[in-house]
Amino acid sequence: MGDIAENKTSFYSNAEVYWKEVPPTVDGMLGGYGSISNIDINGSKAFLQKFLGDGEGKTSPGCALDCGAGIGRISKRLLLPLFKTVDLVDVTQEFLDKAKPYLGDDSKRVGHYYCSGLQEFVPESGRYDVIWIQWVIGHLTDDHLVEFLRRCQKALRPNGLIVIKDNVSYEGVVPDDVDSSVCRDLEIVHRLVAKAGLQILHQEQQADFPKEIYQVHTLALR
Repeated sequence: MGDIAENKTSFYSNAEVYWKEVPPTVDGMLGGYGSISNIDINGSKAFLQKFLGDGEGKTSPGCALDCGAGIGRISKRLLLPLFKTVDLVDVTQEFLDKAKPYLGDDSKRVGHYYCSGLQEFVPESGRYDVIWIQWVIGHLTDDHLVEFLRRCQKALRPNGLIVIKDNVSYEGVVPDDVDSSVCRDLEIVHRLVAKAGLQILHQEQQADFPKEIYQVHTLALR
């Protein structure tokens, strides 16, 4: 990511410009692949429910953070049904404005709507049981991703989890000039997670996605 690291300002500003032109719909959030939303949510729910509960070592269903939340697709379908309170953070204010009507009555259980890029966002210390980071790490440089994960670790409650769910390339780093992002291979993601001082508790590949898109992997970290 050498070139991107040297041009951090344009890397982030170009992404902000791209997302401001995206319609605030589920299809817009998924880059035209709105049809995969149910498969995605069902896979995420099965993954998350391995960890949630009231027993020893289990993750409490208290408060979750939805990172790169967009209009709240994941908050609505995954996090709000499982957690008492959910916070949303996204770089695009228009998406957050749309989130409240999109979430309906459940919006009463949203604690905060934060408009911020994750490279600058500092989650509240000790607030979250789960920090869900989906389809957004490609919008962070390596250094900013490591720094953000370290801040997330400090924001966890006891037995809390950080979950990354994202596209994985077959080899190396693949840039996407359209939305100003990158796709990393799994080995690179593992290395950055380790650099942040986190351990991988569990990892799965999302099944049943279209063959023409990247593989998507989910990692539970602590």
